[in-house]
Amino acid sequence: MSIRNLQQMFAPRSVALIGASQRPHSVGATVLRNLNEGGFKGAIFPVNPKHAELAGLRCWPDVTSLPETPELAVICTPPATVPAIIRELGMRGTRAAIVLTAGLGARYDDTGRTVKQAMLDEANPWLLRILGPNCVGLLVPGIGLNASFAHTGALPGGIAFVSQSGALVTGVLDWAKSRGIGFSRFVSLGESADVDFGDVLDFLASDIETRAILLYVEDIRHARKFMSAARAAARSKPTLIVKSGRAPEGAKAAASHTGALAGSDDVYDAAIRRAGMLRVLTTEDLFGAVETLAHAHPAGGERLAIMTNGGGPGVMATDALICDGGKLATLSKETLGQLDQLLPATWSHGNPVDIIGDAPAERYVQSLEVLLKDPQADAILFIHAPTAIVPSVDIANAIVPLAKAASRNILACWLGGDAVAQARQLFAQAGIPTFDTPEEAVRGFMQIVQYRRNQQLLMQVPPANHVDLVPDPAASRATVKKVIQSALADGRDLLSEPESKVVLAAFGIPVVETRIVSSVEEAVRVAPEIGFPVAIKVLSPDISHKTDVGGVALDIESVEAVREAAEGMNRRVSRMRPDARLEGFAVQAMARRPEAQELIVGLTTDPVFGPVILFGAGGIAVELTADHAIGLPPLNMVLARDMVSRTRVARLLGGYRGRPPADIDAICRVLVQVAQLAIDMPEIIELDINPLLADSRGVLALDARIKIAACGPDASGLDRLAIRPYPVELEQWIEWDGQPLLLRPIKPEDGEAHIAFFAALDPEDVRLRMFTGMRELQPAQLMRFTQIDYDREMAFIATRKRADGESETLGVARAISDPDNERAEFAVVVRSDLKGRGLGPLLMKRLIDYSRSHGTGELVGEVLAYNSHMLRMMTRFGFDIKPIPGEGTMQLRLALRQSS
Repeated sequence: MSIRNLQQMFAPRSVALIGASQRPHSVGATVLRNLNEGGFKGAIFPVNPKHAELAGLRCWPDVTSLPETPELAVICTPPATVPAIIRELGMRGTRAAIVLTAGLGARYDDTGRTVKQAMLDEANPWLLRILGPNCVGLLVPGIGLNASFAHTGALPGGIAFVSQSGALVTGVLDWAKSRGIGFSRFVSLGESADVDFGDVLDFLASDIETRAILLYVEDIRHARKFMSAARAAARSKPTLIVKSGRAPEGAKAAASHTGALAGSDDVYDAAIRRAGMLRVLTTEDLFGAVETLAHAHPAGGERLAIMTNGGGPGVMATDALICDGGKLATLSKETLGQLDQLLPATWSHGNPVDIIGDAPAERYVQSLEVLLKDPQADAILFIHAPTAIVPSVDIANAIVPLAKAASRNILACWLGGDAVAQARQLFAQAGIPTFDTPEEAVRGFMQIVQYRRNQQLLMQVPPANHVDLVPDPAASRATVKKVIQSALADGRDLLSEPESKVVLAAFGIPVVETRIVSSVEEAVRVAPEIGFPVAIKVLSPDISHKTDVGGVALDIESVEAVREAAEGMNRRVSRMRPDARLEGFAVQAMARRPEAQELIVGLTTDPVFGPVILFGAGGIAVELTADHAIGLPPLNMVLARDMVSRTRVARLLGGYRGRPPADIDAICRVLVQVAQLAIDMPEIIELDINPLLADSRGVLALDARIKIAACGPDASGLDRLAIRPYPVELEQWIEWDGQPLLLRPIKPEDGEAHIAFFAALDPEDVRLRMFTGMRELQPAQLMRFTQIDYDREMAFIATRKRADGESETLGVARAISDPDNERAEFAVVVRSDLKGRGLGPLLMKRLIDYSRSHGTGELVGEVLAYNSHMLRMMTRFGFDIKPIPGEGTMQLRLALRQSS
């Protein structure tokens, strides 16, 4: 991941066009015309040895002859010429290029490399960044730059649009221009040989010209890089995405239900949600959503009140809301009473509020005022159909002041055409999200709801204490490793059901008692020892789904029934799967959980995002019910609970008709532990727990299937994860002040302890750390402090156990790196009552050692000039300290890399 030299690409002061032409309709001529006509104020250097002048500009024969080094080069020459041009540009000092040329991946040079790889090899020594190849180009309307061969330019604005599709680029440009939508940056990625979504997102996240980011994605190639950049961008500004390829490609052959259920689009959905972005389905929705979110109030819930002057549109809006998973507000008795006094007797007496078609402007205003005071209505959708009684523009003029002043979200739908055009324009100018139909308006509301859900999920703090499922994680990992290595040594890629249950039990997942037997007679002997009733299942490494061959018998009550069931299985398997190897039977206690719900919990490996976790309704028809949710590891209890809530079976788990609610925490702990299995055991590529019984007493895994694959001797499994998990290897016990102290990375579960830590700081210590007074941490701040991206940030806390057994935070040292890991900003703070006892230096040394081992170039920070204690400590660590003129602060810098 890198934003190095992207400033020259996205805000160049000069541009060279290599391959400029005068041939009509050629790429070189089109780009030159766009550069000339876009209003770019910098120098433009056409390069073509065949011409002395092009489009009124002097033309240069080659890169070396240019009068100055161009900050950006645009290349549209034949594929074979591109690597040499890149080398010349690098030697000249150019650090950014756009390669419009296509076909570089299909041609090879004399060494056998593709021309695309040769281009990258020439760029690398100079850190020359390349957009493309095979792209439409780049537009930066704010500086008049149109370095593309698009048929039209772009209006300036605050939206950045980034697309993999060249055809979509030109279509969206035309569509947006006709609607007056402007852009800060308009980027065609092409083949993304170098600059990709992650790089552009990192640049745009801190780009002051960009207030919202829109992405058109066909595929992601570097999942962890994308996730890190997307999470950072989504935390700073609305980031929306259209992902093409939603239709399933068909069921793939898989050894597990999870492998068949977790389709590619489901995984992208999970990644988008985890990053805090909003996914929409069409490009029109993309631009509509960004305008809606731009004017939406951050506070608010999900209950919608609908006010309309016609019953039909209100019903249509209600249908759309319920079908999309929305919530219709239940109006309070006080609100209904006030509306009874205001409205004709024929009004709807509920939500939607039909104020009747003859309503004058005053009735609209009074009704809206009442609804805005109802605590049970979080947002209001106003719908108006034109009538001959009151001009629509009069109603708009009456409502606009109230709507602008409202603290809740108000959306409007003006039905019709010319009769409501002026009213619609008044609302749009006032910043009130305005739509043409009730369905579009509801979709806009649900986009606000979903975006709010995704953002809130980022800010929720997991509970600090939950049941410790694995008292000795190291021993558990050793047990599972032994099972897996034994199976691999036997040449197997599937664990037997009993082996799978050993794996689950080692990670604290409750399993039913199971005994393995090799013959019918042994099954007859073992069953009474377990106790009737029992279940019997056939064991075969060649049979994934035992029910398909009649390989499961339940509720067996006697020895005779055991014999009959086992012999019947042997006969059926021999007839239906003569190729299958029979290794015996699994005999297990019959779980009597009549009120339990059958669930599935699984793990599979996505080719892009790596391991993913699945939860949903279980049983033998899981593929048909298709009720499941996907999540990316690592998981915590908050994320696990969100997964459960996104399924239909969650409503059944909440209890119904006298059936008590299931133990949701127990279900969530299973999800967390399966995610931990994915992290700890790279050999596990697929896993099914189906069914997992869940009721008020907890959970019980009845059946399990695990597929494995050998890994290299150095494989830790972490590189294949889209999100870096908590780095447990960085935990360090030390002796401090005569007591054991744990120095470790911070994690989301530290939220409550971090609030207490902040509350224990003196106001002056807060000022020294924050450069301002602050009495408490806001939720967004707490999220940023405790939910960090371990690839880009590190925060070491010093923690110890109190007398009551709870952990407390004593101090923290953190560093936040730029995407290139060249520079990291640091801060350190110790609880006020513990200052002067050596804890600050301990934390600072740990942070410096880690940053150096992580390859960070330098640590930098700012300290108030009168913070003498901090300045003395930083001097001892070798920081270079210089005053920042006029600011009353000191700049700190510590180089971490050895100069060459």
